[in-house]
Amino acid sequence: MSRFVGPIMQNGYVVRDLEAAMRHWVEVLGVGPFYVLPRVDFAETLFRGQAVDIQMAVATAYSGDLQIELVQQLNDAPSVYKEFLDAGRAGLHHVGVATGDYATDLARATAHGLTVAQGGRTRAGTGFAYFDNQGDFPGTMVELFEATPPLMKFFAKVRAASQNWDGSDPIRRPRAAG
Repeated sequence: MSRFVGPIMQNGYVVRDLEAAMRHWVEVLGVGPFYVLPRVDFAETLFRGQAVDIQMAVATAYSGDLQIELVQQLNDAPSVYKEFLDAGRAGLHHVGVATGDYATDLARATAHGLTVAQGGRTRAGTGFAYFDNQGDFPGTMVELFEATPPLMKFFAKVRAASQNWDGSDPIRRPRAAG
């Protein structure tokens, strides 16, 4: 566990093709089922201090206690995802940390010297921040996100579906994510 932001509970992968990535995880690695959110709605997002309108789709599954998040950006807005892809990369982009005290943990991380590259709030009210990794040791970003009750309820549903999953109905498209 990190002393600054808490335990890592998610591996976030940025992909160019969400459908192909889900098929890979399901067919090659046996991970699933994936729950797809075809569009994540943001109330506000700042990328390197500038307001941006990022459109993205997300698919979430679990492998044991580890959440697997697949992210596909759907537009060309500047973002940490677009930077990653434009650098010729795809794959593991960030590790995610859920917090019940977002403001305090965000302040602790920034006081420790971490800089927010992208952050904001979803329309459902979840705060999030991706910490920059452009310094002397670039690599995987850390995302801090607010463990709101609706979000954690959704994650619990996805995790429960993965336990003893028999491979059926591998890609699920719920109407509401909670």
